[in-house]
Amino acid sequence: MGQTKGLPPGTKAPNSGQYQERGPRGGHGPEATVPRGRPLPPTSQPGGTWDLVDPSKNNSGRGK
Repeated sequence: MGQTKGLPPGTKAPNSGQYQERGPRGGHGPEATVPRGRPLPPTSQPGGTWDLVDPSKNNSGRGK
């Protein structure tokens, strides 16, 4: 039920929250907490991507 799918490592996170690694063949990996605007971390395997699975529930990073 993630809101963003398939973001490659190094991409600036569009939203703050928990991102889960998805392997090149669709398997799930570890999660990482990333604030909005920060680059997503490297994945454990080449070809992996990040999916937003739990967005932050506060107004942090949304502007005024």
